[in-house]
Amino acid sequence: MARKLLPVAVHSSQSISRMCFICGEENSAGLHSHFFNLEDGRVACLFTARDEHQGYPGRMHGGVISAVLDELIGRILQITDPTAFAVTIDLSLKFRKPVPLGEEVKAVAWATNETARVFEGKGEIHLADGTVAVEASAKYLKMDVQAIAPGGLPGTDWYDDKRPVPASLLL
Repeated sequence: MARKLLPVAVHSSQSISRMCFICGEENSAGLHSHFFNLEDGRVACLFTARDEHQGYPGRMHGGVISAVLDELIGRILQITDPTAFAVTIDLSLKFRKPVPLGEEVKAVAWATNETARVFEGKGEIHLADGTVAVEASAKYLKMDVQAIAPGGLPGTDWYDDKRPVPASLLL
């Protein structure tokens, strides 16, 4: 069922990487997703699935959808601790409607619980009319980037997203 879409102010854009499948600017097979910090404390992303992200004809593959929501919910940590990265412990999804190819899709995530070592969150993928197509909940271990990528992430692999930032998103 479609919900009434309301504007939510965008606070800032999140960093992207060079080769990540979800946000990687240079990954020719990737989604090239754009991530935003919203003024209400949530994180949103915009992406357009292409033919190479297909499951059934005209529909985005469920595994790619899972990857989007995993990345999005994990990015909540960038708001509270930009030096830490999220490593997935558990991810659960409910697929309610197909996600189309060739149309810009919005997704949003928010924190539900956080401790010193672990945080949890929820996320949704919204269709153009506001219908929730997919719901997810996840749990992550907080890790310093040095533990994940010894030497850290060089500026050529993790950097500011230079694409325009909208003033608000309808969510």
